[in-house]
Amino acid sequence: MSSNPRLRRTAAGVLAAATVLGALSACSSSSKSSSDAGAGGTTTISFMQIMISGTQKSTLTSLTNAFQQANPNIKVNLEFQPDYGTLHAKETAGVAAHNPPTIGQVYESWAADFAKSQVILPVSQFAGSDSPAGLGDFYQGVQKDLRLPDGKLWMWPFNKSVQVIFYNQDMLQAKGQSAPTTWDQFATAAKAVSTDGVTGISVDPGTTASPGGGTNMFQALCAANGTPDFAPDGTPQLNSPAAVQALTYLADLKKSGALAVGTNYPGETALGAKKGAFDLSSAAGYYFENQAVGGKFTLGTEVLPAGSTGKPSNIISGTNIAMFASASKAQQAAAWKYMQFLASASSQAQWSSTTGYLPVTPKALDQMGDFLAKNPYMKTAAAALDYAIAQPAYPWVAKAEGEEVVALQKVLEQGADPASAANAAQQAAVADQKAGQ
Repeated sequence: MSSNPRLRRTAAGVLAAATVLGALSACSSSSKSSSDAGAGGTTTISFMQIMISGTQKSTLTSLTNAFQQANPNIKVNLEFQPDYGTLHAKETAGVAAHNPPTIGQVYESWAADFAKSQVILPVSQFAGSDSPAGLGDFYQGVQKDLRLPDGKLWMWPFNKSVQVIFYNQDMLQAKGQSAPTTWDQFATAAKAVSTDGVTGISVDPGTTASPGGGTNMFQALCAANGTPDFAPDGTPQLNSPAAVQALTYLADLKKSGALAVGTNYPGETALGAKKGAFDLSSAAGYYFENQAVGGKFTLGTEVLPAGSTGKPSNIISGTNIAMFASASKAQQAAAWKYMQFLASASSQAQWSSTTGYLPVTPKALDQMGDFLAKNPYMKTAAAALDYAIAQPAYPWVAKAEGEEVVALQKVLEQGADPASAANAAQQAAVADQKAGQ
């Protein structure tokens, strides 16, 4: 899987790594994750992540260098991986070999598996509290995302994003439309612009191993209609009235010629070519959307519209950082200091301004004046982190998301009945849940 920030984890990578992790249940690694005290009392830690290219790599490197200059007795080895699937496999293999990194990027479901096997540490063990200083500074949605179902704080934030709508402002204005604030308005606008070779929005459902933007849109619609695709305890809700309503909504757009199905970021491509009016993607994909547009028109960006509940909803994407249990006490202290540094307002302001990821604390926005003046979308998108939620941290959720892809493919590509497709997806997802418990 690419390190492109628009992408999410692959279920295949999760499941493959979980096979190794399962054998480690109830045993933790006892060896050190990297060299501890070196010459002059230097403590060396390692951070495994996928920020391998572009501004992601240069900014993380710059921040790390600044941290090391301020903390000369700490050395941070950045261990770059090419994609999330490889990252998870490497972390899991490291645990099996009693040589994981000190800290690593993790998705919520990964952290749940690691915590169950006791190979990562709760934050309280190295921070001295389950509610350490700085936690309350994060957006509400980010704070909730750091805890696992047991209620404990297991992670610290790193790269976060939400879903947003990118649109051709000039095209909408030409048809007497404006940026939609409700999904009903979105449908009206998408249909209005779908003439003369233009399709309102193009989506890619993805594959069962790697859900795409079309699946994200379905998930967003479910939540906006009052029932997320998964309950907080991980129970699939893929045939709820809200889910059927979401599939019906998408099918109606397709039948009216306002939605097309494609692959490899079709919405971004169509938007850039002025063959589409909208694209739904991660806020962290702004750079790529802007690159596709190339100044040909005014690129608008808005948070997701409200649904039938009238309340805003959104989905948190991106990862957190977890501490592996093999870290020595000295490494725990050093890594915790580094984790706090990365999540600080000043670091997040630099990180967000250069990578497009959202700052995890609103305090960072106070240091992003010049960037916000040129990119006003960032403030609105970041505010969504107060109410956005992540997928529940249960191992079967990633596989069950693949059932959503199948349902979308049936409805949008084969013309299947939305209710029937939803029922089939629910049955398969419940089976995934039972197998994963």
